[in-house]
Amino acid sequence: MAADQRGKAETLALRRRLIGSSCRLFFPEDPVKIVRGQGQYMYDEQGAEYLDCINNVAHVGHCHPLVVQAAHEQNQVLNTNSRYLHDNIVNYAQRLAETLPEQLCVFYFLNSGSEANDLALRLARQYTGHQDVVVLDHAYHGHLSSLIDISPYKFRNLDGQKEWVHVAPLPDTYRGPYREDHPNPAEAYASDVKHVIDSARERGRKIAAFFMESLPSVGGQIIPPEGYFPRVAEHVHRAGGVFVADEIQVGFGRVGKHFWAFQLQGEDFVPDIVTMGKPIGNGHPLACVATTQAVARAFEATGVEYFNTFGGSPVSCAVGLAVLEVLEKEQLQAHATHVGSFLMELLRQQKAKHPIIGDVRGVGLFIGVDLIRDEATRKPATEEADYLVSRLKENYILLSTDGPGRNVLKFKPPMCFSLDDARHVVATLDAVLTDMEEVLRTCATLRLQPCPALPFRCPAPEVHTHC
Repeated sequence: MAADQRGKAETLALRRRLIGSSCRLFFPEDPVKIVRGQGQYMYDEQGAEYLDCINNVAHVGHCHPLVVQAAHEQNQVLNTNSRYLHDNIVNYAQRLAETLPEQLCVFYFLNSGSEANDLALRLARQYTGHQDVVVLDHAYHGHLSSLIDISPYKFRNLDGQKEWVHVAPLPDTYRGPYREDHPNPAEAYASDVKHVIDSARERGRKIAAFFMESLPSVGGQIIPPEGYFPRVAEHVHRAGGVFVADEIQVGFGRVGKHFWAFQLQGEDFVPDIVTMGKPIGNGHPLACVATTQAVARAFEATGVEYFNTFGGSPVSCAVGLAVLEVLEKEQLQAHATHVGSFLMELLRQQKAKHPIIGDVRGVGLFIGVDLIRDEATRKPATEEADYLVSRLKENYILLSTDGPGRNVLKFKPPMCFSLDDARHVVATLDAVLTDMEEVLRTCATLRLQPCPALPFRCPAPEVHTHC
């Protein structure tokens, strides 16, 4: 197969000709051609090794041998739909149930996180008899039309906000209205949700659901203040709606302290619906919705069958079981706590050294580094973040940005990411930032003179310099 491999330039030319241009590449000016993955590493066509800091889909590591073996062995025996009795689907549901609060005991299997959130929306509407949805600003819940409508991250650039969608502020204690110095940000942000709900109800709207990523990722690697979920759930339930916890980015032990990120909000908090995707299959197309008996019974009352051709297939469930086995066998949840805490400490040391780092936040192996241009205004350092990611890629480290300002470095690597990997990434980050600071100081002294050697435009808001 290697002998037939196309050259990078030919692959890129064919992609540009055959694949829709809205399907974008990382590093579009100089994309990486990846031909192999193993653990937390990816390899290009020349054999160069890249450290993957962002691939939360390859949850237990790229091409984990136990997961690959499980898929291969089941594929050799049977792969069909879930209308036939098979042990894998019930065994897998039983294993998932052991990780969740006992109220969440009914499962639907699908192929993607978008399918899961779309089904969650259907479940919520059928159970409540209501139509409207409350979401958070900058949220993203999937690419189906139904989910674009409840994703401000997308709909603000498309058809705009539908009348049945209501947007509440992101509970961001670094950039939002209620910050780290607020006495009770959880209550304050929850009150904002209540205000949104009350305003909608005054206009005759009826709330079916509140959708929220348990840890907002596209919004900028946000850690909601503890106590926010329970208070929001009270307001949502009082309005007749249900609480949907979107765990598609952050479930399956990534947060370290708990198996599910919503559990960070307290042992007594239980969502009405939980959606899962991305890491659930370690790259295999697999997703799940977990809910209560009451919600499931209301869905069944329609008399309309729910059938998903590939959802819950023997192979998919074998893969899902293998991922759970690896998580347990290799103690990756505890590993996420250990390595994540170490990485956070190293990054905080960098924050003390480099003024461009405004905030380091996270839990387990879900971490954000917020880059700023000004400490007082916390203006996003968007261009600098883009340049930094490009420089890291030149050093064979794959990282990307998120947040409304595209200025938050996001760390969500495969769970086998090691202490040595953390040291290497932060040492490289330190070197690049030190170099950037020297370049910026040189540029600032030139005032309005051109700086042709600079790879990006110098931001100098204080002196209004352009280089």
